[in-house]
Amino acid sequence: MSVGELSVPTPHAEPGAERALDVRDLRMRYGTVDVLRGVTFHAERGEVLALLGPNGAGKTTTIEILEGFRMRSAGEVSVLGSDPAKGDESWRARIGVVLQSWRDHSKWRVRELLQHLGTYYEPYGTPWDIDELVAAVGLTEHAHKKASRLSGGQRRRLDVAIGIVGRPRLLFLDEPTAGFDPHARREFHDLVHRLSDLDDTTILLTTHDLDEAEKLADRILVLAGGTIIADGSADALSRRMATEAEVRWSRDGERFVHPTRDATGFVRQLFAQYGEEIADLEVRRASLEDTYLALVRDFEAGDQEAAARSFEERNR
Repeated sequence: MSVGELSVPTPHAEPGAERALDVRDLRMRYGTVDVLRGVTFHAERGEVLALLGPNGAGKTTTIEILEGFRMRSAGEVSVLGSDPAKGDESWRARIGVVLQSWRDHSKWRVRELLQHLGTYYEPYGTPWDIDELVAAVGLTEHAHKKASRLSGGQRRRLDVAIGIVGRPRLLFLDEPTAGFDPHARREFHDLVHRLSDLDDTTILLTTHDLDEAEKLADRILVLAGGTIIADGSADALSRRMATEAEVRWSRDGERFVHPTRDATGFVRQLFAQYGEEIADLEVRRASLEDTYLALVRDFEAGDQEAAARSFEERNR
């Protein structure tokens, strides 16, 4: 995957839309079960959002509503300035989707398939130059292979190419690097940054790889119990949870480790007491994984307490 040679067209503004995504009080009910209970968030142009949450939190339902594949029960949703429930072909041409798996294209050769799919976008805009796209996803050496002869990681690269062939203004990525080796994953991250920074593509990413989410996303959304329980950068969420940091240092050849909620204050005291005797100082803050687990744990504990109170009130 080579991103250094990509040519990036000047992005065109979408008519009547200030935000790429604007979701307000989104609700979804299946029978008597509320899957989404008032989801509210937004995304600016060129922003990368990661939507995280435990299984059953409502991530898939949310994404399918935004993509226009599922009707919502209530709430207001604007995607590229339009209601996805009423999106036409022109609107859909500006949406890119990379699912965990695509339908079987085993008989197609890589370049031929992308060339064919690109023609569907020509009435609505300028799709990628196919050779440039093939190079961007790292499949130049395999451009004339049939999809059936690609490895799992190569097939995943083809999935990504299919999702972006029309140069979407909004891109949905569902576990995009599953099956990628570390080198391919890093190259894909470079491509995502280039799409958002230079092509002004808004990206909504769902992943279980929290390290990947932290590297790619401008903001993290945490969905639990059918509602957004956290919205902010990885650093902001970590500070909000006030999880303990770990301060490591050495003095007179001896190593020390100290957990603290006020790393800055502790380091000040440390230097005030020992000054230049301190060496190899390192502050390790909570990772996104630590923060995410703490957020979900605290939410679920609070949800259980609320359910218990409601049960007690009903049975008085």
